[in-house]
Amino acid sequence: MAVEANLGAFLDKDWESKSLAEILKAPVSALQGISEGDANLLKQAFNIKTVGDLGKNKYFRAAQLLTQLTEAGAK
Repeated sequence: MAVEANLGAFLDKDWESKSLAEILKAPVSALQGISEGDANLLKQAFNIKTVGDLGKNKYFRAAQLLTQLTEAGAK
């Protein structure tokens, strides 16, 4: 099943036309709003080097899950 999404709102211009596989291997700074300095801090603190690393990071995933549970009305 093909899935289509407009990722332009999340990516810097240079990455908007790239494939999902390329984006996941891209440096974190490929995401809009994350500077090279921010990317360096993520690398130092969590060894996050790519967009894929960020998406798979257990701390970020845990925070996202907790937020989603709260939004769903869990107590």
